[in-house]
Amino acid sequence: MADIDYFFTALSPYTYLAGTRLEEIAARHGASIAYKPMDITAVFSRTGGMPLADRHPARQAYRLQDLARQARRANLPLNVKPAFFPVNPAPSSYALIAAQSAQGGDLGGLVHGLARACWAEDRDISDDGVIRDCLSRSGFDPGLADSGLLAGAEAYARNTDEAVERGAFGAPFYIVNADDARFWGQDRLHELDAHLAERAQ
Repeated sequence: MADIDYFFTALSPYTYLAGTRLEEIAARHGASIAYKPMDITAVFSRTGGMPLADRHPARQAYRLQDLARQARRANLPLNVKPAFFPVNPAPSSYALIAAQSAQGGDLGGLVHGLARACWAEDRDISDDGVIRDCLSRSGFDPGLADSGLLAGAEAYARNTDEAVERGAFGAPFYIVNADDARFWGQDRLHELDAHLAERAQ
């Protein structure tokens, strides 16, 4: 079992704004990560969340302001209204699942690369060519975009069920398996870091 289970969707701007900080934290503490892309729409519907388009205008307006602030803090470029959002996150999720099984590349870099493609590069992460390019840039065989689709779909559904069962309700969501400590949002990564440091004492 991995030390940290990471539930996410590459389609989330907050997954993008996390950058590669999770990987840096895990490396600092010698922790392993299990990457678990999930169907965020299904998670919302099953945990009382609401799709962006259905939220009150005040919530939508606040989100845009918050995203801009968070991007400045993270020193990451961000288009708060990207050209290809929302799109179907399943194809990129299946590729991530296949890449994790294949190993040999930079999985954290792949997650960030896909999210960056959407939120900073105005690219369609449901497009096979974009997914292949992101795989290649992260050191994976681009052919993984077309392999294990059934297994990917099954794992994607399992990840979604597991996320709900274990208390995840948004993305990104991090769970430390040793004590079921849960952290929601890229703005709680410093808390995850502190928690792992405390456990090591």
